[in-house]
Amino acid sequence: MVQFIRLILWKINRCGIGIAAGFALLLLASQAGAFQFKDTQGKTHTLADYQGRWVVVNFWATWCPPCLEEIPDLISLYENRKDVMVIGVAMEFSDPQVVMKFVEAMSISYPTILGSRQIASQLDDISMLPSTYFFDPDGRPAARKLGIVTRESIEAFIDSR
Repeated sequence: MVQFIRLILWKINRCGIGIAAGFALLLLASQAGAFQFKDTQGKTHTLADYQGRWVVVNFWATWCPPCLEEIPDLISLYENRKDVMVIGVAMEFSDPQVVMKFVEAMSISYPTILGSRQIASQLDDISMLPSTYFFDPDGRPAARKLGIVTRESIEAFIDSR
C-alpha cells in the first residue's frame, strides 16, 4: 500500500492537479481497497478475498439500458476467466424482489449486492450508471470506467497490464 501511495503522490506532483484534488484521489485510493459487501446469498465479499485475481465491481440498475447491455459480457467474463472476479452492485431500486427476479431472468451468475449510496461510498460517490471499478491482482485500484464496458475492453485492459 505504501508503494501505491507513493505512486499516487508522484502522479499528483507530476500532473500538477493540485493538493486538494490530489488528496481526494489519495483518499479514494486508500479507501477503495477496504470494501465489504454482503451479497444476496448472505456471503460477505472483501477485496482481500480475491488476492491474486482481478476484481471488477460493476454498479448497475434494472432501468439502465447500457447496464443491461453489458451484463452478458460480465457473465461471460466471470464464467470463463478464473483470474477475474466480478461483483455486481444493483443500485437505485425500490423493491429488492424486482432486482432478484431480474438477476434470475438474466441468469446473472456472479455475486449480486443490493446496493445503496452508503454501500457505494466504500469505493466512490457513484454519479453515473453503469460505473465499473477495477482492482489488480495485488488489490490495488487499477481503473474506473464510467459508462458501458465490454468483455473485449476489459480483457484488453487486463492484458495490457
